[in-house]
Amino acid sequence: MRGTNSLHIARRITQIGFLLFIFLMPVFDILRYDTATKELFIFGQVWSLGLKSGFYNDPSIYGATYVAAHFFLKAILPWIIVLSIFPLLGVLLGRFFCGWLCPEGALFEFADFLTLKTLGRRSLYKKKPNDPGIKKGNKFFYGTLAGLFLLIVPPLTGIALTGYFIAPKTIWNQINTGNFTFGVKAGIIGVSIYMFVTSILVRHTFCKYVCAAGLMQMLFGWISPVSLRIKFDRRNLSKCTDCKGCEKVCFMDVKPRYPKKDINCVNCGECITACRKELGDNCLFGYQFGKDRTVDKMDGILVKPAVE
Repeated sequence: MRGTNSLHIARRITQIGFLLFIFLMPVFDILRYDTATKELFIFGQVWSLGLKSGFYNDPSIYGATYVAAHFFLKAILPWIIVLSIFPLLGVLLGRFFCGWLCPEGALFEFADFLTLKTLGRRSLYKKKPNDPGIKKGNKFFYGTLAGLFLLIVPPLTGIALTGYFIAPKTIWNQINTGNFTFGVKAGIIGVSIYMFVTSILVRHTFCKYVCAAGLMQMLFGWISPVSLRIKFDRRNLSKCTDCKGCEKVCFMDVKPRYPKKDINCVNCGECITACRKELGDNCLFGYQFGKDRTVDKMDGILVKPAVE
Protein backbone atom coordinates (compact mmCIF):
# COMPACT_ATOMS: atom_id res chain seq x y z
CA MET A 1 0.00 0.00 0.00
CA ARG A 2 1.68 3.17 -1.22
CA GLY A 3 2.47 5.83 1.36
CA THR A 4 1.71 3.52 4.29
CA ASN A 5 5.19 3.87 5.79
CA SER A 6 5.72 7.55 4.97
CA LEU A 7 5.16 8.66 8.58
CA HIS A 8 7.49 5.97 9.89
CA ILE A 9 10.21 6.90 7.38
CA ALA A 10 9.86 10.61 8.16
CA ARG A 11 10.33 9.87 11.88
CA ARG A 12 13.45 7.82 11.23
CA ILE A 13 14.90 10.67 9.16
CA THR A 14 14.28 13.23 11.91
CA GLN A 15 15.76 10.91 14.55
CA ILE A 16 18.94 10.26 12.57
CA GLY A 17 19.25 13.92 11.58
CA PHE A 18 18.92 15.16 15.15
CA LEU A 19 21.32 12.50 16.42
CA LEU A 20 23.95 13.71 13.93
CA PHE A 21 23.22 17.31 14.91
CA ILE A 22 23.83 16.55 18.62
CA PHE A 23 27.08 14.75 17.77
CA LEU A 24 28.35 17.56 15.53
CA MET A 25 27.41 20.61 17.62
CA PRO A 26 30.72 20.66 19.55
CA VAL A 27 32.73 20.02 16.37
CA PHE A 28 31.41 23.19 14.74
CA ASP A 29 31.34 25.22 17.99
CA ILE A 30 27.56 25.52 17.80
CA LEU A 31 27.43 24.83 21.53
CA ARG A 32 30.18 23.74 23.91
CA TYR A 33 31.99 24.84 27.04
CA ASP A 34 35.77 24.60 26.94
CA THR A 35 37.03 23.66 30.40
CA ALA A 36 40.61 24.51 29.41
CA THR A 37 39.92 28.12 28.40
CA LYS A 38 36.79 28.57 30.58
CA GLU A 39 34.90 29.83 27.53
CA LEU A 40 31.37 29.10 26.35
CA PHE A 41 31.00 28.83 22.56
CA ILE A 42 27.63 29.51 20.94
CA PHE A 43 27.35 29.49 17.15
CA GLY A 44 31.09 29.93 16.78
CA GLN A 45 31.30 32.92 19.08
CA VAL A 46 32.62 33.12 22.63
CA TRP A 47 29.75 33.97 24.95
CA SER A 48 30.83 36.33 27.71
CA LEU A 49 29.16 38.70 30.13
CA GLY A 50 30.60 41.61 28.19
CA LEU A 51 31.93 43.25 31.34
CA LYS A 52 35.26 44.96 31.58
CA SER A 53 37.20 44.43 34.75
CA GLY A 54 36.92 48.10 35.65
CA PHE A 55 33.18 47.91 36.09
CA TYR A 56 33.54 45.47 38.97
CA ASN A 57 35.46 48.17 40.86
CA ASP A 58 32.95 50.93 40.13
CA PRO A 59 31.00 51.54 43.39
CA SER A 60 28.52 53.93 41.79
CA ILE A 61 24.86 53.08 41.22
CA TYR A 62 25.49 53.22 37.49
CA GLY A 63 28.31 50.68 37.76
CA ALA A 64 26.30 48.31 39.96
CA THR A 65 23.23 48.58 37.70
CA TYR A 66 25.33 47.97 34.60
CA VAL A 67 26.88 44.82 36.09
CA ALA A 68 23.52 43.52 37.35
CA ALA A 69 21.80 44.14 33.99
CA HIS A 70 24.54 42.41 32.00
CA PHE A 71 24.61 39.48 34.43
CA PHE A 72 20.85 39.03 34.06
CA LEU A 73 20.84 39.34 30.26
CA LYS A 74 23.94 37.24 29.64
CA ALA A 75 23.78 34.64 32.42
CA ILE A 76 20.33 34.31 34.03
CA LEU A 77 17.99 34.99 31.10
CA PRO A 78 19.66 32.46 28.73
CA TRP A 79 19.32 29.73 31.35
CA ILE A 80 15.66 30.61 31.90
CA ILE A 81 15.11 30.26 28.14
CA VAL A 82 16.96 26.91 28.03
CA LEU A 83 15.08 25.52 31.03
CA SER A 84 11.74 26.58 29.54
CA ILE A 85 12.24 24.69 26.26
CA PHE A 86 10.92 21.32 27.39
CA PRO A 87 7.92 22.64 29.38
CA LEU A 88 6.99 24.78 26.36
CA LEU A 89 7.37 21.79 24.04
CA GLY A 90 5.10 19.82 26.37
CA VAL A 91 2.42 22.51 26.34
CA LEU A 92 2.37 22.68 22.53
CA LEU A 93 3.46 19.23 21.33
CA GLY A 94 3.22 16.86 24.29
CA ARG A 95 6.07 14.33 24.16
CA PHE A 96 6.60 14.82 20.44
CA PHE A 97 10.32 15.52 21.02
CA CYS A 98 10.69 12.12 22.71
CA GLY A 99 9.11 10.27 19.80
CA TRP A 100 10.57 12.19 16.87
CA LEU A 101 13.89 13.77 17.90
CA CYS A 102 15.36 12.34 21.10
CA PRO A 103 18.75 10.75 20.26
CA GLU A 104 18.60 8.43 23.25
CA GLY A 105 15.12 7.27 22.31
CA ALA A 106 16.35 6.46 18.79
CA LEU A 107 19.16 4.32 20.23
CA PHE A 108 16.70 2.58 22.56
CA GLU A 109 14.50 1.70 19.59
CA PHE A 110 17.46 0.33 17.66
CA ALA A 111 18.41 -1.81 20.67
CA ASP A 112 14.78 -3.05 20.75
CA PHE A 113 15.04 -3.96 17.06
CA LEU A 114 18.24 -5.97 17.57
CA THR A 115 16.75 -7.78 20.56
CA LEU A 116 13.63 -8.60 18.55
CA LYS A 117 15.72 -10.04 15.74
CA THR A 118 17.90 -12.15 18.03
CA LEU A 119 15.52 -13.15 20.86
CA GLY A 120 12.07 -12.57 19.34
CA ARG A 121 11.10 -10.00 21.99
CA ARG A 122 11.91 -6.39 22.84
CA SER A 123 13.05 -6.97 26.41
CA LEU A 124 16.17 -8.82 27.43
CA TYR A 125 14.29 -10.28 30.37
CA LYS A 126 10.89 -11.58 29.29
CA LYS A 127 8.34 -11.57 26.50
CA LYS A 128 5.52 -9.04 26.77
CA PRO A 129 1.95 -9.32 25.43
CA ASN A 130 2.48 -6.45 22.99
CA ASP A 131 5.73 -7.74 21.48
CA PRO A 132 5.50 -7.68 17.66
CA GLY A 133 4.95 -11.07 16.11
CA ILE A 134 7.90 -10.88 13.75
CA LYS A 135 10.19 -13.68 12.72
CA LYS A 136 13.65 -13.85 14.18
CA GLY A 137 16.42 -12.87 11.82
CA ASN A 138 19.71 -14.59 11.16
CA LYS A 139 21.04 -15.00 14.69
CA PHE A 140 24.68 -14.81 13.65
CA PHE A 141 24.19 -11.63 11.60
CA TYR A 142 22.03 -9.79 14.13
CA GLY A 143 24.08 -11.12 17.04
CA THR A 144 27.21 -9.69 15.39
CA LEU A 145 25.39 -6.42 14.74
CA ALA A 146 24.31 -6.29 18.39
CA GLY A 147 27.90 -6.92 19.49
CA LEU A 148 29.15 -4.08 17.28
CA PHE A 149 26.42 -1.83 18.67
CA LEU A 150 27.59 -2.64 22.19
CA LEU A 151 31.27 -2.05 21.36
CA ILE A 152 30.92 1.06 19.18
CA VAL A 153 27.90 3.13 20.25
CA PRO A 154 28.70 3.71 23.99
CA PRO A 155 32.32 4.88 23.46
CA LEU A 156 31.38 6.86 20.33
CA THR A 157 28.67 8.62 22.30
CA GLY A 158 31.20 9.19 25.09
CA ILE A 159 33.60 10.84 22.64
CA ALA A 160 30.84 13.03 21.17
CA LEU A 161 29.45 14.22 24.51
CA THR A 162 32.89 14.79 26.04
CA GLY A 163 33.40 17.22 23.15
CA TYR A 164 30.89 19.53 24.83
CA PHE A 165 33.49 20.19 27.56
CA ILE A 166 36.85 19.46 25.94
CA ALA A 167 37.79 20.73 22.48
CA PRO A 168 37.02 18.00 19.90
CA LYS A 169 40.42 18.61 18.28
CA THR A 170 42.08 17.84 21.60
CA ILE A 171 40.09 14.63 21.97
CA TRP A 172 40.89 13.55 18.41
CA ASN A 173 44.63 14.18 18.92
CA GLN A 174 44.57 12.09 22.08
CA ILE A 175 42.78 9.27 20.28
CA ASN A 176 45.41 9.32 17.53
CA THR A 177 48.32 9.30 19.98
CA GLY A 178 46.71 7.04 22.59
CA ASN A 179 47.85 9.47 25.27
CA PHE A 180 44.65 10.39 27.15
CA THR A 181 44.30 13.00 29.84
CA PHE A 182 42.24 12.23 32.93
CA GLY A 183 39.36 14.46 31.81
CA VAL A 184 39.00 12.78 28.42
CA LYS A 185 39.24 9.29 29.91
CA ALA A 186 36.72 10.10 32.63
CA GLY A 187 34.29 11.61 30.11
CA ILE A 188 34.42 8.73 27.63
CA ILE A 189 34.30 5.99 30.26
CA GLY A 190 31.54 7.67 32.27
CA VAL A 191 29.27 8.24 29.27
CA SER A 192 30.02 4.74 27.95
CA ILE A 193 28.87 3.16 31.22
CA TYR A 194 25.76 5.35 31.23
CA MET A 195 24.92 4.41 27.62
CA PHE A 196 25.46 0.71 28.33
CA VAL A 197 23.11 0.79 31.31
CA THR A 198 20.38 2.83 29.60
CA SER A 199 20.53 1.49 26.03
CA ILE A 200 21.14 -2.16 26.86
CA LEU A 201 19.65 -2.80 30.27
CA VAL A 202 17.01 -0.11 30.94
CA ARG A 203 15.86 1.48 27.65
CA HIS A 204 12.32 2.90 27.65
CA THR A 205 11.89 2.39 31.39
CA PHE A 206 14.33 5.29 31.64
CA CYS A 207 11.99 7.39 29.45
CA LYS A 208 9.00 6.61 31.65
CA TYR A 209 10.41 7.18 35.11
CA VAL A 210 13.81 8.92 35.02
CA CYS A 211 14.35 11.30 32.09
CA ALA A 212 13.77 14.85 33.36
CA ALA A 213 13.15 16.31 29.89
CA GLY A 214 10.59 13.61 29.10
CA LEU A 215 8.83 13.98 32.46
CA MET A 216 8.55 17.76 32.01
CA GLN A 217 6.99 17.29 28.57
CA MET A 218 4.68 14.63 29.98
CA LEU A 219 3.47 16.83 32.85
CA PHE A 220 2.94 20.02 30.85
CA GLY A 221 1.49 18.11 27.91
CA TRP A 222 -0.97 16.36 30.21
CA ILE A 223 -2.32 19.57 31.74
CA SER A 224 -2.24 21.58 28.51
CA PRO A 225 -5.61 22.03 26.77
CA VAL A 226 -3.92 22.57 23.40
CA SER A 227 -1.08 20.03 23.24
CA LEU A 228 -0.64 17.63 20.31
CA ARG A 229 -2.22 14.21 20.85
CA ILE A 230 -3.00 11.05 18.94
CA LYS A 231 -6.73 10.52 18.61
CA PHE A 232 -8.57 7.24 18.07
CA ASP A 233 -11.74 7.64 16.01
CA ARG A 234 -14.43 5.99 18.13
CA ARG A 235 -17.21 7.13 15.85
CA ASN A 236 -16.02 4.54 13.32
CA LEU A 237 -15.18 1.90 15.89
CA SER A 238 -16.94 -0.84 13.94
CA LYS A 239 -14.21 -0.64 11.28
CA CYS A 240 -11.56 -1.77 13.79
CA THR A 241 -10.56 -5.40 13.15
CA ASP A 242 -8.99 -5.82 16.61
CA CYS A 243 -5.68 -6.80 14.98
CA LYS A 244 -3.85 -5.17 17.93
CA GLY A 245 -1.24 -3.86 15.49
CA CYS A 246 -1.35 -0.47 17.21
CA GLU A 247 -0.45 -2.07 20.53
CA LYS A 248 2.30 -4.30 19.12
CA VAL A 249 4.23 -1.40 17.57
CA CYS A 250 4.11 0.68 20.74
CA PHE A 251 7.51 0.52 22.44
CA MET A 252 6.16 2.56 25.38
CA ASP A 253 3.57 -0.14 26.24
CA VAL A 254 0.65 2.21 25.60
CA LYS A 255 -2.76 0.87 24.56
CA PRO A 256 -3.68 3.47 21.91
CA ARG A 257 -7.36 2.51 21.72
CA TYR A 258 -8.07 3.44 25.34
CA PRO A 259 -10.24 6.57 25.54
CA LYS A 260 -8.02 8.08 28.20
CA LYS A 261 -4.70 9.46 26.92
CA ASP A 262 -1.75 7.54 28.37
CA ILE A 263 0.87 9.82 29.90
CA ASN A 264 3.62 7.62 28.41
CA CYS A 265 2.54 8.28 24.80
CA VAL A 266 5.38 10.01 22.92
CA ASN A 267 3.33 10.95 19.85
CA CYS A 268 5.54 8.81 17.63
CA GLY A 269 2.66 7.88 15.32
CA GLU A 270 3.63 4.22 14.96
CA CYS A 271 0.03 3.29 15.80
CA ILE A 272 -1.09 5.43 12.85
CA THR A 273 1.27 3.56 10.53
CA ALA A 274 0.09 0.18 11.85
CA CYS A 275 -3.56 1.08 11.41
CA ARG A 276 -2.92 2.33 7.86
CA LYS A 277 -1.41 -1.03 7.01
CA GLU A 278 -4.56 -2.75 8.23
CA LEU A 279 -7.28 -0.34 7.10
CA GLY A 280 -5.67 1.91 4.50
CA ASP A 281 -7.57 5.18 4.07
CA ASN A 282 -9.96 4.10 6.84
CA CYS A 283 -7.19 4.48 9.45
CA LEU A 284 -8.73 5.19 12.85
CA PHE A 285 -5.77 7.13 14.31
CA GLY A 286 -4.60 10.66 13.65
CA TYR A 287 -2.93 13.68 15.23
CA GLN A 288 -4.97 16.47 16.78
CA PHE A 289 -4.32 19.51 18.97
CA GLY A 290 -6.26 19.79 22.20
CA LYS A 291 -8.45 17.38 24.13
CA ASP A 292 -11.34 15.51 22.59
CA ARG A 293 -14.29 16.42 24.81
CA THR A 294 -16.23 13.31 23.80
CA VAL A 295 -13.34 11.22 25.03
CA ASP A 296 -13.02 13.04 28.35
CA LYS A 297 -16.53 11.90 29.29
CA MET A 298 -15.51 8.28 28.70
CA ASP A 299 -12.31 8.21 30.80
CA GLY A 300 -11.54 4.79 32.16
CA ILE A 301 -13.69 2.85 29.69
CA LEU A 302 -11.80 0.23 27.69
CA VAL A 303 -12.52 0.22 23.98
CA LYS A 304 -13.74 -3.18 22.81
CA PRO A 305 -13.78 -3.06 19.02
CA ALA A 306 -16.41 -4.91 17.10
CA VAL A 307 -14.90 -7.19 14.48
CA GLU A 308 -16.64 -6.98 11.14
